[in-house]
Amino acid sequence: MFRIETKTLRMLVLAGLLLVASVPAQASGFLIFEQGTKAMGMAGAFTAQADDPSALFHNAGGIAFQNKRDFYLGGTLVTGQADFTGAAPFPGPGVTEQTEKLQELVPHFYWVEKINERVTFGLGLNAPFGLAVEWKNKNEFTGRFVSTRSALTAIDLNPTIGWKATDNFGIGLGVIARFSDIELMNHQTAGPPLLPATFEVAKSKLEGGRDQGYGFNLGILHKYNNSFHWGFQYRSKMNIDYGGELHLEQIMTGIPPIDGGVGAILPFGQAIPGKTAIEFPDIASLGLGFAISASSWLELDINWTGWSTFDVLVVEIDNPFLGDLELHQDWSDSWQYRIGLRWNSSEKSQWRIGYIYDESPQPEHTVSPVLPDSNRNDFTFGYGFMGEKFNIDLALMYVKFDERTVTESDVFYFGTYEQDAWLIAASFGF
Repeated sequence: MFRIETKTLRMLVLAGLLLVASVPAQASGFLIFEQGTKAMGMAGAFTAQADDPSALFHNAGGIAFQNKRDFYLGGTLVTGQADFTGAAPFPGPGVTEQTEKLQELVPHFYWVEKINERVTFGLGLNAPFGLAVEWKNKNEFTGRFVSTRSALTAIDLNPTIGWKATDNFGIGLGVIARFSDIELMNHQTAGPPLLPATFEVAKSKLEGGRDQGYGFNLGILHKYNNSFHWGFQYRSKMNIDYGGELHLEQIMTGIPPIDGGVGAILPFGQAIPGKTAIEFPDIASLGLGFAISASSWLELDINWTGWSTFDVLVVEIDNPFLGDLELHQDWSDSWQYRIGLRWNSSEKSQWRIGYIYDESPQPEHTVSPVLPDSNRNDFTFGYGFMGEKFNIDLALMYVKFDERTVTESDVFYFGTYEQDAWLIAASFGF
């Protein structure tokens, strides 16, 4: 029986399903931490403040102190590009590649409603995981047998209750419903001993339907006094049973016997199902906030992300030409260190700056065109205007990835990745 070389096909299905949690983003692996513009201006060092509705993401304990109906909506535009320089043995020295310029809008919406003197309800809608990477010149891209395009959307719906246990101690508890879908594209080959040489025979596209998982968030905010606050936030890990469909489009070799044989055997124009169970990581944050003057505030945060859940993944593939696959990822838990400063230049104007050092959880041998991750240094700047009935927040972030050189590769693709990104955010509160 004719059997196509299955390694890359199975890698495609696994990578596509893995994209539920692994498309490059702006914080530790694939987490997008920028879910509120005021917080972003302070580099996300917001756990001990949590004083606007984005507390629903940063620290749910903060909504316990918000004593009026409040809406906060906006988005973050992420733009960036990655460059790759090849090395031996493949694709070889002198080879250069580049991604298409990334431009993705990450939305957020929050609603806070006071129930009584001690209880507040909040509802958050945001996208904490996602984005996309697409390589230029797909038909000639040397990494096209690994990935030419990968994309993920993940939307969280987060109803939360805040309880002001005392006048200076708040607790928040919520439920998270996450909805996500994926897309992954690459090229496939077949070769010896089935064919006299190796040929490109198919373009592959994996699309996943919108699947869901459920978790919870817990937050604590203690306003010890006017000069010192501390906060803690935990967002739980989450399982998603994810299913996708692989579609194959034939690439003609120009050799009729080969084209006819491949066309007769491979399921072109059909949906090839695959499924796996994916576990999103849990996230914990600890923040310490200090009033350094009557009009300025300094905060230090430490964030931990439980990426070690990405250890070994098993994918079941429902097709006689493809077998089930077990792939090691070997990710590690990672830490992010954040410092943010804000100061008021007037009663209505506030300025913000911040810095983040962000560890990558990805080991060298799993770095690939699907996800070229590395440690990062981030710099932020923000401004807020506070009116009587509305407020406007603006923020800018520059993300500089460390250069990442791959000398050990599970997908046999060696070289150096360089990339950076800019984030521009705006939010409107009323």
